[in-house]
Amino acid sequence: MANEDEINFQFLAENSVDIICRANADRVLTYVSPASLTLLGWKPEEMMGRLVDDFVYAEDFPLVAAAVLRTAVPGVLSDSLTMRMLKKDGSFAWVEGNARMIRDSVTGVVQEYVVLVRDVTQRKLLEDKLAALAMTDGLTGIANRRCFDEALEREWRRTLREGSQISLLLLDIDRFKSFNDHYGHQVGDDCLRTVAAAVTGAVRSTDIAARYGGEEIAIILPNIDMEAAAEVAEKVRAAVEGLRFSHDGNPEGGGYITVSIGVATALARIGGTIRMPESLLLAADNALYKAKHEGRNRVATTLIVAPTES
Repeated sequence: MANEDEINFQFLAENSVDIICRANADRVLTYVSPASLTLLGWKPEEMMGRLVDDFVYAEDFPLVAAAVLRTAVPGVLSDSLTMRMLKKDGSFAWVEGNARMIRDSVTGVVQEYVVLVRDVTQRKLLEDKLAALAMTDGLTGIANRRCFDEALEREWRRTLREGSQISLLLLDIDRFKSFNDHYGHQVGDDCLRTVAAAVTGAVRSTDIAARYGGEEIAIILPNIDMEAAAEVAEKVRAAVEGLRFSHDGNPEGGGYITVSIGVATALARIGGTIRMPESLLLAADNALYKAKHEGRNRVATTLIVAPTES
């Protein structure tokens, strides 16, 4: 009967599109099915005799180690996770791995692992695309409000934890209502897209530009002081002014589209009292109001101090 079971296993493994592996208690591969060549570019004999760990993408190894520990808990038969495995050409494939620990029926000692590896690269790419779309503004193509809120909270916490600083730019297109009324909403949408492209072209790839609402764009500048943030804001202002996008209802901009920008910088220091990221937003909004009140097409700055995390 054992021989028949072995024959059935061999037949299923060799005809499966998934990789089926067996590894001993030390996680050394003792059997690898032929699908390894199609999925990973490795011949079975190139993988056998090596640790399973050798084929796991380094950043994902902690996930695998945790899964092995969970599988070792009595009563847990298998564990599944999505991870990356190294291909022979140096790239990686997204896979779903499912492992089962086989124990001696009498002693309970681990004898081997049976591992099923399934290619989920296309599924992962689709999931990533959908996740990106959920964080992207459909009109401008930059980050949306949801993405901005999450990023601001994350960067705020890091600023407090590290005792560093963070700057926020809040940008508003000058007299945009009159622009829409005069040229129409379709041209208004074109204007928003053009301004968004100019903004992203004027900041670093590590900065986070997002459509905050209506014609407002917010830009998170991690670990940037007020002086540097003001320079970035001026660069953004000049980039939009340089578009020479006609706006007859904007006399302060000489008949072209311009923006006003409020800059707020938060320093994380002992003794600070500003505790919520909303305070940074309020400070940037107040600076934006000041820029508009002082004549538009300009930059205004403000500074706040937040307490470091204990």
